[in-house]
Amino acid sequence: MSEKPQADVIEPKGVEGHYLENGLDTTEHIDLNTNLEAKIKNPLKGIPYEQLMRDVEAFAHDKGLVEHIPILRRGALVAQNPHDFEDQGGEEALDEAEKEALRAEVTHRWRMPAKLFLTIATCSIGAAVQGWDQTGTNGANIFFPEVYGIGSDSTRDRLLVGLLNAGPYIGCAFIGCWLSDPINNLIGRRGVIFVSAHFCLWPVIGSGFCHTWGQQLICRLLMGIGMGIKASTVPVYAAENAPASIRGALVMSWQMWTAFGIFLGTAINLAVFYHPLNWRLMLGAPFIPAVPLLCLIYLCPESPRWLMKKNRYAEAWKSLVQLRNNPIQVARDIYYIHAQLAIEHQIVNKSNYATRFTQLFTIPRVRRASIAAFTVMIAQQMCGINIIAFYSTTVFVESGYDQFQAMLCSFGFGLVNWLFAFPAFWTIDTFGRRSLLLFTFPQMMWTLLAAGLCTLMEQGTARTALVALFVFLFAAFYSPGEGPVPFTYSAEVFPLSHREVGMGFAVATCFFWAAVLGITFPFILDRLQTVGAFGLYAGFNLVAFIMIFFLVPETKQRTLEELDYVFAVPNHKFARYQVTKALPYGIKRWVLFQRSATLEPLYHQDDEEPTPARVDKRASS
Repeated sequence: MSEKPQADVIEPKGVEGHYLENGLDTTEHIDLNTNLEAKIKNPLKGIPYEQLMRDVEAFAHDKGLVEHIPILRRGALVAQNPHDFEDQGGEEALDEAEKEALRAEVTHRWRMPAKLFLTIATCSIGAAVQGWDQTGTNGANIFFPEVYGIGSDSTRDRLLVGLLNAGPYIGCAFIGCWLSDPINNLIGRRGVIFVSAHFCLWPVIGSGFCHTWGQQLICRLLMGIGMGIKASTVPVYAAENAPASIRGALVMSWQMWTAFGIFLGTAINLAVFYHPLNWRLMLGAPFIPAVPLLCLIYLCPESPRWLMKKNRYAEAWKSLVQLRNNPIQVARDIYYIHAQLAIEHQIVNKSNYATRFTQLFTIPRVRRASIAAFTVMIAQQMCGINIIAFYSTTVFVESGYDQFQAMLCSFGFGLVNWLFAFPAFWTIDTFGRRSLLLFTFPQMMWTLLAAGLCTLMEQGTARTALVALFVFLFAAFYSPGEGPVPFTYSAEVFPLSHREVGMGFAVATCFFWAAVLGITFPFILDRLQTVGAFGLYAGFNLVAFIMIFFLVPETKQRTLEELDYVFAVPNHKFARYQVTKALPYGIKRWVLFQRSATLEPLYHQDDEEPTPARVDKRASS
């Protein structure tokens, strides 16, 4: 009988003595927080062949997957040595169809089964609901204050207008996002999306019939509860269902279709501008996409990771079969996820909601993910996008446009915001999340500042055209960068044990500051005028750039489980690497054009170095 493997000699300060026995993790010591060598470690690496096969059989019997033992054995070997599947021999040799499915993950990344496409399409509809919900007040802002008797320049009336704009974000930040964890725990991802869709249907219809600002505020708060639950769940649901090679592109569809919802909202606002019930239609129309969302979510499979978290492995297998092209991918993924979840259970104890929330800031690995998610989320508000999304019509009116011209420019902003989200499909998993942010924030800073400075010009066609041009350029840089990254990134970075509460915290951060922005911007615009307001947010872009540079690691093309090791690197070590290695390399490569410059990587895959040889079945026999 093979002996249990000793501590991995390649990473003495990382994961020690990990092995699976009878389907259970019996790790002697797990401490990802001392992963000082920054290795991305495969939890199955170094386990001898005979031990791995015993573990697979025990796992299959324990989890009700006995009929899948032959393919689980092959899948576990693929998970252990993902780059050597072509040479896998003996009884566990892969057939040509299995090999082709694994090759296609690299050569044809977008070859996906229909149910995965349906899942992403449904998530996209949920995002469109989110975007359209945000845009109704953009056009209605120039109408409803007079109807509700809050249209004066008094502090009270400005506060109430800001409060109505911020209502959904208050509902999100203080209620909706925090309901995500317990509701997900009870009814799963699909159930949560179904429930949230109701909050985005009935209160939205009601908002078109409100006769007082108080009634409108209640409807918008209720809508916000649904938005918060949905925004905390849909990106996680997409991330958990998608393969690692295209996870970023699929999860970023949340932002792309949120942008489409914003565009659709501005189009409808423009279309009903001359209708007698214009502002009521602007506020009530966003209920439309919530209807197909309610219907289609029934047809989507549940998240396999959520099912495994609930120890429902047979159902997780059925779900993964619908989300992968070949059963060998199902076997590989389900066993690899199981092995990594065993490690996560060693990092974090089973806990209640309050404890899990506290652990967001007390467990080092989880705390680093919380800091990174907090950074990208608050940066979305610091960049200034929502001063355009909420108040673009008002800003354009303040800049000298008439009401219809202002609505037309808002429509142009929505169109640019949507169209320029498409490049992120290709760049988010190649160029990377962090790189997109670091490139686009400086561009947003100067375009926003330029738009503000152009308002100092004399009234005329040139001023009108330049203000619109720079606002559109701002949107063009935002859409492939800070637009898709925050929700994609936050959905990835937390371990499964803390994914719901972590995503709730991240989304609450985003929407809380969106609420603050919605309430305060009328005052900022009144006191600082357009040039001062845009200049202030240009400065915020610089601050956000610095925060991202020091606090946000790259996550592209890592499995959700590998990210445990990315966030095992202490923040001070990550920051020091950026200053001493990455920054000098960037200057040499892109400023001095030294093509020969090389960058020493911070993270190393454990299969980049020699590992203990796997015991071949034929040799042992």
